[in-house]
Amino acid sequence: MIERTYSGAKPKTAMPAGATDTQMHMYLPDFPAQPGGPPLPEGLPGPAAYRQVMDWLGIERVVITQGNAHQHDNANLVACLREMGPAARGVASITGETSDTDMETLHQTGVRGARIMDLLGGAVGLEALEAVDARAHAFGWCVAVQFDGTHLLEHEPRLKRLQSRYIIDHHGKFFSGISPDSPEVDALKRLIDGGNCWFKFAGCYESSRSGPPDYEDIAAVARVMAAHAPERILWGTNWPHNLIKRTEDYPDDAVLLDTVLGWVPEEHRKKVLVDSPAALFDFAD
Repeated sequence: MIERTYSGAKPKTAMPAGATDTQMHMYLPDFPAQPGGPPLPEGLPGPAAYRQVMDWLGIERVVITQGNAHQHDNANLVACLREMGPAARGVASITGETSDTDMETLHQTGVRGARIMDLLGGAVGLEALEAVDARAHAFGWCVAVQFDGTHLLEHEPRLKRLQSRYIIDHHGKFFSGISPDSPEVDALKRLIDGGNCWFKFAGCYESSRSGPPDYEDIAAVARVMAAHAPERILWGTNWPHNLIKRTEDYPDDAVLLDTVLGWVPEEHRKKVLVDSPAALFDFAD
């Protein structure tokens, strides 16, 4: 069984008041995995464990993303939001057919985003992008979009037409490799310059080809994006690192935090950690 680490030496990075983790998953008992998704993570890492991580890293607010294991059933997400209280917001799995009643219920429990996950195990893929965008826009939500960034140029016209504020997740997940000179980086800049796009630093280990400890391929692009539009960058832990299957591969979250936030100039970190999450996910001052 994998052993996760919930505490340790504090990060070297000074976290500002209101620091927000905008990418993580959380689990409670009695919410089984649904057909079509991966199994639940070992140990069901939940609110109590994550509160330890918050204290360790200096996180005050959190955005809980619907896990692939639960597919379209948002009951676990809702239960976790209720458990975490006002410090938490959610990103749910919806479709174009999700009713106003269901949307309102999710909104009242703290959901402020919809998830598109166009990779293996995802509940809602890019085929539903426009329909999900319409439902999210009607409730003032954002849309978190994850896909193989190798195809970003192909998807760029559709992304440009989105009405909602949207987030390109997980460093864009450029599985085929990317450099600051790649045309996909120019596309990212164009999308951000369109006025309603954000770029999330989370889960760098999932698409890095150079690997730890520096993830230099991801870092090179991240630095360019942080310099281009620091007010459009988000950060997340990607806790509890569901794709990590062995204890020896499990990241030290404090070290990972220092590495990733090191790609953002210190004077811009409050924008990344506090201001943008507050605006996107409706956190009170």
